[in-house]
Amino acid sequence: MSVSRLAQKLKGSEIIKIAGEINELKKQGQKIANLTIGDFDPALFPIPEVLKDNIKQAYEDHQTNYPPADGILPLRQQVSSYLSESYGLNFNTNEILISCGSRPLIYAAYLALVDPGDTVIYAAPSWNNDHYCSLTGAKAVPVTTSPDNNFMPTADDLRPYIKGASLIALCSPLNPTGTMFSKKDLEEICDLVLEENNRRTAGEKPLYVIYDQIYSMLTFGEHAHYDPVSLRPEIKDYVVYIDGASKCFASTGVRVGWGFGPELIIDKMKTLVMHMGAWAPKAEQFAMAAFLQDSSAVQSYLSSFKVKIQDSLNAIYYGFKQFKEEGLQVDVIEPMGAIYLTIKIDYTGKRTPDGQILQNSEDINFYLIKEAKAAFVPFSAFGADSSVNWFRSSIGACSLNDIQEMLPRIKEALLKLT
Repeated sequence: MSVSRLAQKLKGSEIIKIAGEINELKKQGQKIANLTIGDFDPALFPIPEVLKDNIKQAYEDHQTNYPPADGILPLRQQVSSYLSESYGLNFNTNEILISCGSRPLIYAAYLALVDPGDTVIYAAPSWNNDHYCSLTGAKAVPVTTSPDNNFMPTADDLRPYIKGASLIALCSPLNPTGTMFSKKDLEEICDLVLEENNRRTAGEKPLYVIYDQIYSMLTFGEHAHYDPVSLRPEIKDYVVYIDGASKCFASTGVRVGWGFGPELIIDKMKTLVMHMGAWAPKAEQFAMAAFLQDSSAVQSYLSSFKVKIQDSLNAIYYGFKQFKEEGLQVDVIEPMGAIYLTIKIDYTGKRTPDGQILQNSEDINFYLIKEAKAAFVPFSAFGADSSVNWFRSSIGACSLNDIQEMLPRIKEALLKLT
């Protein structure tokens, strides 16, 4: 049976493959420390109580029909206020689009800005840009990043690919690394985009930026979140932001995201979201509007939520630092933001107790799942080469106790390799 060329080249998710292995072991009664999914176990990280009550009330008020294509006005008004208060960003309601989470917004931004054959530049590793390029027929240009700069791209990394490109896809804090742009690095990238657009002639398509800041409220210690328009106001016409409630309020299933940027682009994205039917549920929109208006409830939730996240990230961070000091071939980058930690498990070429040679990061990962009952995601699932032995560790579905119990198992499993 024939399918479209697009359907023929669709790629599945490496994370789903890992989940299948985990589920098989769970069926056998084994307990796995699952640090693979970028989601939250509601028993560990429930949504804000105020938000939950607001959702119930909105359904009691019969807010169950279609919402406006761009989102209800009260929510867009509250998002506008939230952006102003939190970041000093000024976007009016016609420059804001509500959707069922951030994925439709990213896809709509790609569709609105990228023609088949256009060049799209993004960091490797990064989440799903390779898939969105495939879906839109774009020429994907993954730019390999380095642990020396916390896997964040620099202007010098991007510069060789800028000429003629249509889009740069950026994210900070970055999924999968949990690392962030420094002020200097993001300023230099903004300057690079502005220089390129000033060079282009009147008939040329501008170079745009998608800036995914869905984790921006989840930053730790002295690390601060920066965004393009705050640093370079003149870049505003070229930036589409992706944001929302899914991560910062542990509400991935509530499905309320917001994008914002130039009105013309947001209007086109609205039409695309409308044709996809990718609206956020109307009741949840009203609930989120009421919640964002309650700044004390927002701040109270974020304060306790961030402490729990950082405690879990720190447990892995200090555990792996100790492993490294003890001579194990591992490394780790300090937690900066999001719900992720970047760890290195450099055991390619080692032999397992049953005689298997670990050929790449996927082999290392599946060995740890079976031997240590611990599951991570190799950076190869995010566009990096499988020879790169760095992994994403996501803490949203794992308790602090589970993490603490997992660490000795990992050490024991690594010591068995020869």
